[in-house]
Amino acid sequence: MTDPIASLSDSAPADNPADDPAGPIASDVARGIARLFARNGIWCLPEMPLRNGRRADLMGVDAKGLVVIVEIKISRGDLLGDGKWPDYLDYCDRFFWGVPPGLDRSPLEGEAYRPDCCGIIVADGYDAEILRHAPLHSLAAARRKVEIERLARVAMRRHTVLMDAHCSEFGGEIA
Repeated sequence: MTDPIASLSDSAPADNPADDPAGPIASDVARGIARLFARNGIWCLPEMPLRNGRRADLMGVDAKGLVVIVEIKISRGDLLGDGKWPDYLDYCDRFFWGVPPGLDRSPLEGEAYRPDCCGIIVADGYDAEILRHAPLHSLAAARRKVEIERLARVAMRRHTVLMDAHCSEFGGEIA
């Protein structure tokens, strides 16, 4: 099986991400999550713009047509300083936090991070594991249709531009 988002990182991850002196990077966490998702029939895009002006770190669709968003945090400060994450909940059926191994996940158990509606995935540049499944909070069918169509259009545009960079002149990503 091919790597679905090989372009997420320009360089290979460290042999042991925990030994990387620069620490984990978001693209490694995204790569591991994308591999986990691909094995489970969930296809995703990085940096997906949402209609509210936010960007989902990863947004995808599972085999049942449910929308999944992952917000990646690579440091405790990054996690504690993020007040925008609830803005993503209106655009997905399931929401996950994506974190590297070794990150203190205890804040994610607190009420402010709503463990009742958020899953947790631990990932490195090679693979990922779901530590807490994200419960289903179903979008309205009309909203889900709009989000899947937007996701598809952005994916097709990115793919087309990869095949022919001149096509980028003919319109931007959906914001």
